[in-house]
Amino acid sequence: MKEKITEVALAQFLQHGIRSMTVKKLVEPMGISTKTVYKYFSSKEELLEECLRVLYSGYHNEFMAILSTDDSPVNKLLILFRATVSKDFGVSHAFFHDLNYYYPELQNTAINRISNSYGSLMIPLVQKGITEGYFHRFIMPEVALKGIGLLYASITRSEDYKDYEGSPYELFKNLVEVYIRGMCTEKGLKEIENNPYHNE
Repeated sequence: MKEKITEVALAQFLQHGIRSMTVKKLVEPMGISTKTVYKYFSSKEELLEECLRVLYSGYHNEFMAILSTDDSPVNKLLILFRATVSKDFGVSHAFFHDLNYYYPELQNTAINRISNSYGSLMIPLVQKGITEGYFHRFIMPEVALKGIGLLYASITRSEDYKDYEGSPYELFKNLVEVYIRGMCTEKGLKEIENNPYHNE
């Protein structure tokens, strides 16, 4: 029952956002009472925390699938972050807005659970890109990834681009992608230009 409540609540959160949803609304599709929910979760925040654990575990699986492809390190890096943009600004935009604005601590907790795993995979990815000549040799993987993360956070978590009316992909291309291009050698830039994703 706990897993089912989490599954249904997560779907509701993603569709409607967090702030407007009460515990009653979250489990309405199940036809159960809030009393049943409170047997498993002490509050809406605790339920949200469990939903985030499930959500980010799913992201981790998608992350692993992208890393397991035969694509080049530079394309993998772009695809990984572009996939994240799709989630942050897709049908779940209200959810991520509420999460970033009202529940940043819960999001940070969820991200921190998997960040060590991400780091242990992303750093070798950038290092491989350096070794294979896609990224400049002066690049320090930890520093470069931190920079990408800060730029990405400026799109999704800060107020800087809150009122931007264009496509989120325009922001991505003008911030994150420009940064990644700056990491690239001529070989890396050619790889980006030859990737069908770039022309979408």
